[in-house]
Amino acid sequence: MGEAGALVLFGITGDLARKMLLPALYHLTAESRLDLPIIGVAKTDMDLDGLRDFARQACGGPDDAAFEKLAGNLRLVSGDYRDPATFAELREQTEGKGFLVHYLAVPPVLFSVVAEGLAGAGLNHEARLVVEKPFGEDLGSARELNAELLKYFDEDHLRRVDHFLGKEPVEDLMVFRFANMLLEPIWNRAHIRSIQITMAEDFDVRDRGGFYDANGTIRDVVQNHLLQLLAILAMDPPPSTDARAQLDEKWRVLRAVQAIQPTDVVRGQYAGYLDTPGVRSGSTTETYVALRAYIDNWRWAGVPWCIRSGKALPTTDLEIVAELLRPPVTMFGSDGAPDSPNLIRFRLQPDAGVTFDLLAKEPGKMHARPVPVSVDFTKVLGPMEAAYERILADAISGDPRRFARFDLVEESWRIVQPVLDLPEQPLPYTKGSWGPEPAEDIAPGGWHEISTTFD
Repeated sequence: MGEAGALVLFGITGDLARKMLLPALYHLTAESRLDLPIIGVAKTDMDLDGLRDFARQACGGPDDAAFEKLAGNLRLVSGDYRDPATFAELREQTEGKGFLVHYLAVPPVLFSVVAEGLAGAGLNHEARLVVEKPFGEDLGSARELNAELLKYFDEDHLRRVDHFLGKEPVEDLMVFRFANMLLEPIWNRAHIRSIQITMAEDFDVRDRGGFYDANGTIRDVVQNHLLQLLAILAMDPPPSTDARAQLDEKWRVLRAVQAIQPTDVVRGQYAGYLDTPGVRSGSTTETYVALRAYIDNWRWAGVPWCIRSGKALPTTDLEIVAELLRPPVTMFGSDGAPDSPNLIRFRLQPDAGVTFDLLAKEPGKMHARPVPVSVDFTKVLGPMEAAYERILADAISGDPRRFARFDLVEESWRIVQPVLDLPEQPLPYTKGSWGPEPAEDIAPGGWHEISTTFD
């Protein structure tokens, strides 16, 4: 697919570049995995020395050979993205550099503007275009944006970033599922009662009221991040390790997911959200959602996939809980109550690991009680690579498996389309709670408590 000879980073002076991309480029350089020209493009008053100072601060102020190498590779093209002169200068800067990767860390409204400018300067040949999320605002706008970009870059030369796919703990799910015969034989409707996916944040929308109010929880994290997790958890084994085979299996399972209906959704809005600067008066944007999804295939028919996410919740965590069916006969319950179910917990953040909630005999009694058996991946396997290091490395190499192919994006929008922009006011909830009380009924038997430690 073309190893890059140069990286063109649009929006190099923006927040995403400062917080994520430049630090990732520094770490890749320090690990001797990156040594190529990096041409930044931005509408800025900075000169090249100013950009290098900006990069140094973004990377934490390092003073070492790795940063000097990164700084030496930096170039700058300053200009408006709608001005052909900007792209003419970019063409001069990239002359003779070989295959180009154009990374768009700019607002989505500029994706097609930049793509058209690149094509106008002949910079869409021997090149790849990488765009950040969100890709569209709904199914129709996603299709329109895709059609616009395909005028200038074909599907093989388009990459759509979902940084969750660059997280190492997310990739661990694939290994756990398909490398362990302990797990895969029971990973189906015959043994699993439900799957719960929780992405919780203990902070509110802060100073991003305008952005968040135009999107809400479903657009911000469910349509992309959490449905990608569902696809990885629910997909069948790919026939090979080829990237296309993995993407095909993700598409097949998303294609089988029913479109979510309003009756399977509880939306919430934390108290005080309407007072946030940038939020519209009377806004019906949700800051919390709990929903049920169903997959119409032989592996998962009838099993509810329960997803919840929100702002201003009690903790910041990302965890998946698979609840197994109980034994057909209760033999060791306490006072006639049924045994607790076995649980398999995959914890993705803030620390990664897995916990099996098994049952063991309670001392002195013929009762069973849950006993967690846990592994902390960081303690056992060492520190994990940051998501954007993996995203940038793959953008440069051309490996597509950690990006969202358009047919997967399209299916994700189809799944959530019926519950976008619902007119009803979301239910209120108190900051620091687990959302509106009716959300508890979305998961059969209620939501399982989030684990907070592996100790």
